[in-house]
Amino acid sequence: MSDLVPAGTWVEIERVLLRPEDRSPQLPDETRTKPYVLRMSGFLDAEARVGDEVTVTSLIGHQHPGTLRLVAPHYEHSFGRTVPELLHIGIGEDWR
Repeated sequence: MSDLVPAGTWVEIERVLLRPEDRSPQLPDETRTKPYVLRMSGFLDAEARVGDEVTVTSLIGHQHPGTLRLVAPHYEHSFGRTVPELLHIGIGEDWR
């Protein structure tokens, strides 16, 4: 089937580290009522489908179990648009 992800593919897994009932009672409600989740990337150890329980090997060689979440994950955040006024801060006047 085409939805099988081959072993060795760079993927992201997810694993619940703490269920809501295991979290500290001192946390704010909006935090305490959510699970504490680990998401990490690694190389898939055996072919699998998204949603399967898998093991990945990290860049430093550690193996981690979790649920296969994404294939070829990438960063989606940014620090926003360039602010031209900030580009020359710290360069000094004799830069040019």
